[in-house]
Amino acid sequence: MPKTKDRTPKGEGRSSAFQLRIHPELHEQLRSVTDDDNVTLSCWLKELARRELRRRGIEPKG
Repeated sequence: MPKTKDRTPKGEGRSSAFQLRIHPELHEQLRSVTDDDNVTLSCWLKELARRELRRRGIEPKG
């Protein structure tokens, strides 16, 4: 039986993880932007998600 990864938070400050598949060319475009902004792709995507939630009138948690 294959082992599944435990995706629950690992204590204070640690969030669960998930995988995201994107086209390599899109990934390269995103990496170029995040490199220019000196942030990780992960942080950039989280901020993008938070902005979208706020745009929809939802206050992001976490």
